Amino acid sequence: MQSQAQTSAVPPPLTGARLLMGSFAVALATFMNVLDSSIANVAIPTISGNLGVSVDEGTWVITLFAAANAVAIPLTGWLTQRVGQVRLFVGAILMFVLSSWLCGIAPNLVTLLAARILQGAVAGPLIPLSQAILLSSYPKEKSAAALALWAMTATVGPIAGPALGGWMTDSYSWSWIFYINVPVGLFAAAVTWAIYRDRETATRVLPIDLVGLASLITWVASLQIMLDKGKDLDWFSSPVIVILAVVALLSFLFFVIWELTEPNPIIDLRLFKRRNFLAGTVAISVAFALFFANLVVLPQWMQQYLAYPAVNAGLAMAPLGIFAVLLAPVVGRILPKSELRVLATLSFLGFAGVFYMRSQFSTGVDMFTLVLPTLLQGVPTALFFVPLTAIILSGLPPEKIPAAAGLSNFVRVFCGAVGTSLATTVWNDRAVLHHARLVEQASPGNPLYAAALQSIESTLGFSPAQAAAYFERGLNTQAIMLGLNDIFWISGVIFAAVIPLIWFTKPDKGAASSTAAAAH
Repeated sequence: MQSQAQTSAVPPPLTGARLLMGSFAVALATFMNVLDSSIANVAIPTISGNLGVSVDEGTWVITLFAAANAVAIPLTGWLTQRVGQVRLFVGAILMFVLSSWLCGIAPNLVTLLAARILQGAVAGPLIPLSQAILLSSYPKEKSAAALALWAMTATVGPIAGPALGGWMTDSYSWSWIFYINVPVGLFAAAVTWAIYRDRETATRVLPIDLVGLASLITWVASLQIMLDKGKDLDWFSSPVIVILAVVALLSFLFFVIWELTEPNPIIDLRLFKRRNFLAGTVAISVAFALFFANLVVLPQWMQQYLAYPAVNAGLAMAPLGIFAVLLAPVVGRILPKSELRVLATLSFLGFAGVFYMRSQFSTGVDMFTLVLPTLLQGVPTALFFVPLTAIILSGLPPEKIPAAAGLSNFVRVFCGAVGTSLATTVWNDRAVLHHARLVEQASPGNPLYAAALQSIESTLGFSPAQAAAYFERGLNTQAIMLGLNDIFWISGVIFAAVIPLIWFTKPDKGAASSTAAAAH
């Protein structure tokens, strides 16, 4: 094991080809990780059909990955000091490759979910370590540029995921959305090790909060399973859901009390006493939950109710990346000179406007109307992550930044999983409500209903029973559309409602630059 003395000197920034290749390898590993957070979105109907499960059960492929990823993030600090930054990063990439291969060969849903949980867990260190390694490769005065590069990579992954996943699912099979990680991961691991192995950080033996970790896993797992199974089991009318809710609540309360009294907590909850951290973390987590949930439900709706092939649904989501990528370097340049709260507010207003546009969709929506909000969403996406992250870390002493970054990432990623589960549930509930309201009008005594049936019979040559079934299918499709409109409308309202939280913060002047420098 390396000693503290052996690795105490901070290595100089990289230059030339080593900087280029190192940045590319680290960015590629980041891209691979965030890509897997969304690449399965458009493949869920296909995976569900192939494995003989419902689409709701197939969505667990997304939510369980995110939940496992969230739980693993707080362990990054302890693992880094125990193993070393570079070894942990490369090891996590290789384990990610292995778990991706296991996902691809999974013969049933249980095996696939087990592999996805492993994949999410080993992916935990990749995001925070990619930031740290990338920042250590650049001079301090270029920290903002390094963060902009990281943000561009982290933004493109979830955006490219649906398009790439749709193409692979239609052209080959859903297994290839996981197999693609194997060559990419092996290349990234090899190049990263070749360039950074002599830049390893110091290691030391630290105690680990096993009780805190166990209680964290217990309440996160109980809550996530409750949210995923609630609709199928009719929520609290089911003893299973009641038990899961009680376990989640009690283990969460125990977790909070334990972490506040433990001298070496796995999560430093005392950080929430700081207004910038509290308000910023709540804002970014709520926003990410809405952002990610809509990335899941929109492709599902296009495939199930607009009859889009997986590749077309993915391509319809792809324009999200155009402005996000083009504006990322611009944001990196203007960030040190800008009022962070203004940038974050503009981002939230942009998201609210985009979701309002989507709330006007109808069952006959054309491709231009479908794609336009997605294209425009790239603008607030570019203004989203970096300003809010700088606000969250503003005012913290350098030694607190790693713990704060890990905790805020944990909350954000976990809220993404919870948001997805809630969105699918609310969508179903609102669709049922709209269906009931529409059915009230479809009674034999309603002359408009009778005229509609007669029109269907005469136009399509259907019998009365066939005409009624045809009308019911159309009514169900309309109810699903209205339910989705509600999701979009509610999302827009919440984005606007969260804006005051941004202005509750008081980031220091030059917070973006000082935070990036402290990360060194």
